[in-house]
Amino acid sequence: MHTPTRLAPNRSMPAGPVIPVLAYDDVLAAAAWLVRCFGFEERLRIGTHRVQLTIGAGAVVASARPEGAASTGAQGHALMVRVADVDAHYAHAMASGVELGPPPETYPYGERQYSARDLGGHTWTFSQTVDDVEPAAWGGEWPTRPSDSPR
Repeated sequence: MHTPTRLAPNRSMPAGPVIPVLAYDDVLAAAAWLVRCFGFEERLRIGTHRVQLTIGAGAVVASARPEGAASTGAQGHALMVRVADVDAHYAHAMASGVELGPPPETYPYGERQYSARDLGGHTWTFSQTVDDVEPAAWGGEWPTRPSDSPR
């Protein structure tokens, strides 16, 4: 299988191979609460719709709930998993009969990704780093304290 071994670094992505993405109605308030109550640190803010948070070597992304999505259940959360070869991973998932979205696509932030739905209705996005892109090049923002940015 295509398990993450050595993943290419990308300043636009948290380092871990599995990155939970949790949906919130107010992303900035949720991120502030997670920082305040659970000891996360803000890693990267992407507009007002997404905030990457870290705790130790782990990471979580707070993301805006898609319009019309339920506030609880499978449609409210997603998982992102970094893999070494997203195209091979996609081919394996297709051969296994997984419900897939469009084929992998390369994005300006240096990741090649596709999404799939598991048998419980949860959305999984699989991501391969193809380039280490400075977040400012595509609209990302580092936190205001220089010590927080992994540059």
